[in-house]
Amino acid sequence: MAEHFDVIIVGAGLSGIGAGYHLQARCPDRSYAILEGREAIGGTWDLFRYPGIRSDSDMHTLGYNFRPWTHEKSIADGPSIREYVRDTARTYGIDRHIRFGHHVVSADWSSDEARWTVETRLADGTTGTLTCNFLYMCSGYYNYAKGHAPDFPGADRFAGRIVHPQFWPEDLDYAGKKVVVIGSGATAVTLVPEMAKTAAHVTMLQRSPTYVVSRPAKDRMANFLRRALPASIAYGITRWKNVLFQMFFYRLARKNPEKTKERLIEMVREQLGPGYDVDTHFTPRYNPWDQRLCLVPDADLFDTIRTGAASVETGTIETFTETGINLTDGTSIAADIIVTATGLEMQLLSDVRFTVDGVAKDLAQSFNYKGMMYSDVPNLASCFGYTNASWTLKADLTSAYVCRLLNTMRRRGLRQCTPRVGDEAITPEPFLSFTSGYVQRALDKLPKQGSRTPWKLHQNYALDVMMLRFGSVDDSMEFSNPAPSRAARAA
Repeated sequence: MAEHFDVIIVGAGLSGIGAGYHLQARCPDRSYAILEGREAIGGTWDLFRYPGIRSDSDMHTLGYNFRPWTHEKSIADGPSIREYVRDTARTYGIDRHIRFGHHVVSADWSSDEARWTVETRLADGTTGTLTCNFLYMCSGYYNYAKGHAPDFPGADRFAGRIVHPQFWPEDLDYAGKKVVVIGSGATAVTLVPEMAKTAAHVTMLQRSPTYVVSRPAKDRMANFLRRALPASIAYGITRWKNVLFQMFFYRLARKNPEKTKERLIEMVREQLGPGYDVDTHFTPRYNPWDQRLCLVPDADLFDTIRTGAASVETGTIETFTETGINLTDGTSIAADIIVTATGLEMQLLSDVRFTVDGVAKDLAQSFNYKGMMYSDVPNLASCFGYTNASWTLKADLTSAYVCRLLNTMRRRGLRQCTPRVGDEAITPEPFLSFTSGYVQRALDKLPKQGSRTPWKLHQNYALDVMMLRFGSVDDSMEFSNPAPSRAARAA
């Protein structure tokens, strides 16, 4: 007989460990297990090991709401974040609930039994089965096994080494080498200044520019408050300070995109000087927050460009050659190593196959409910963070809301909660409004959001606090207690 839990959490990364804490704190009478396909805690922060990896959000909002970030640096490096997640799991005993090497393949909901049957593929290639009353997917939004890798002409001719940041080789020695980093997103702007410390030269090759903003690596106010106040109080004040600033800036950028664009580009000019071609290399064709802004701590990217250790080329690749890359405008870039920081491949809920009472469910055809559940799919939630703020802000709210649902069902003596559109007049809209390539490539794989609450994504922490922490759990939610069939009763 399959082992049974009240809740199964999928993923032992930042979201999954946080979910474990919230379950323990808010639903202490519920049993749970965390299924992790890999052999380590940390998710993204354990998988990615490229040079200089760091947060692109401040840790006072990327950190958990229940565990203060106490390091001096607000923009933290990857190893520090990984240790923060692992230490959180150890401190609260969450690590004892993790089943490593359990990759979830499929999940089948039975209304008769009011439970999910979860099939897993184990590290040794065998399969296993677990059951649960509620399934909470905290597995992230991208494919861990495959990054986005365009088919570059002539790549097989290149005599050097081609590396994707998602699978950074431990033996890669780039000291004294000429490096080309293809890309202009968060990964590229992180890699370039770090690799330039020892490489002969690093070129950031981009097809089009991205908004790049410098921010101090250390939050002076946060560090002052931490010395003057108890850690939890200082952390709470800093967290809300940063949340409100981000919300104000985002609203300003969306309301006055041209003014915001001018100011962001002017800040780059101040960093690089009047002689630098900012119009070509740092002036995007889109408005601020049509894509996520790239954060660089203490202007490290701009410092590296000013010293000549790194440079930026903007153009379209014609072909790789034996010794580098040729662009369509005739420019040739020499390289010993090429890093393809070309993005992620989005994946909805780890491509798990879902069925409800024997009928396959394509979640891409569903409406997303409150940013976490799916129309007509019972007892299933997923964690998906903000695109315009720190991931964990939404993760904490989502986990707390899942606990509200569990406690509501327990209190009412019910077994099933199912979001229903019903007779509501809802216009389908894309799940994400970003123009980023990794989002546009995946829109047909993602669920739809609706034109009105609770089917609309706010991308606004304050609104979500009101809806998820204080709002009703009954809006567009069908709570039920389906009668078991004869077969289920007999079993």
